[in-house]
Amino acid sequence: MATFETDVVQDIRFARSADGVGIAYAVHGAGPPLLIDACWLSHLQFDWQSPVWRHFLEGMGRVATVIRYDERGHGLSDRNVTDHGLEARVADLEAVADDAGFERFALMAMAQGGPVAIEYAVRHPERLTRLMFYGSYAGAHAAATQQELEMYAAFEALIRVGWARPGSEFRRVFSSMMIPDGTEEQMRWLDDLQQMACDTETAVISRAQRQIIDASARLPEIDVPTLVLHSRGDRMNGFSHARDLASHIRGARLVALESSNHIVLEDEPAWPVLLREVTDFIEADRVVPPPATVGDDITTILSPRELDILRLAAEGYDNEAIAAVLVLSIRTVERHLQNAYAKLGLQGRTARTAAVARLLSRA
Repeated sequence: MATFETDVVQDIRFARSADGVGIAYAVHGAGPPLLIDACWLSHLQFDWQSPVWRHFLEGMGRVATVIRYDERGHGLSDRNVTDHGLEARVADLEAVADDAGFERFALMAMAQGGPVAIEYAVRHPERLTRLMFYGSYAGAHAAATQQELEMYAAFEALIRVGWARPGSEFRRVFSSMMIPDGTEEQMRWLDDLQQMACDTETAVISRAQRQIIDASARLPEIDVPTLVLHSRGDRMNGFSHARDLASHIRGARLVALESSNHIVLEDEPAWPVLLREVTDFIEADRVVPPPATVGDDITTILSPRELDILRLAAEGYDNEAIAAVLVLSIRTVERHLQNAYAKLGLQGRTARTAAVARLLSRA
């Protein structure tokens, strides 16, 4: 256990990813579980002392049991890592989720964590109660303008030249883009956090590998309640990314935060809005629904995607045909069916027949 200057206690643990990399994660707060997908500028200990992050951690901890982790190569996680590809990062998230021990949880993707969370949501829909994106994207280059592409190239050069320098003038470029309305004290903390989070080589390699990941094609496969939170004037990840997420995820709701900061700060009006939206969104997770019974309305138990799949199954379609009609992978169809069977209390070889019968009995 570790106690910090804010008198907040967090439990720091380590999970082992599929390739053996140790991923540091921490648990604090009380309430329904909320797993926060890694933000590249993080340090599980240093963040608690930060005038940029402290209010966010304390606010989330008042409404949820927060599980957050340092990305591979960053913070307290294993350093000197060269693989920052999508599969490795999804495996990190899987390792943390499994090690934390919560059967189901809400997932929040921050910044570059979007593609990882999207892939996890598609692969493991049965684990998620709901999904949130905060200042995030499906792909860094998705719908990027020429000006943005040129900016990405300039950023890499800045990292190579100035990341390790004692002075913060090069790192200040990133700080001023993330929190343009921040105070000098807040800017200095972000300047320092960049060096504390990772070394120059990791910053360059991880960023280059993140830039080529695009999970946009997976968005239509997501079938959990989804909330997209994004600052309208975000200079790091433009607001167009939020529109892209919300318009391609079925039923997603978009909340535009009136801020120019990538990280919404404590003293701006957008912060209580963000906290209220998250609080209201996860409120349903505080209530554990009773097991389904034969008399329950199946349409109130299953998600829209599960119902779509079950209706096609009722028409005689096999899993391969269902996947083709709904433009899903066969694996995703199988996972949705298994999730539906679990909700209906069905198992074994007769589960599909029994689920279809439940659906048809309502017709």
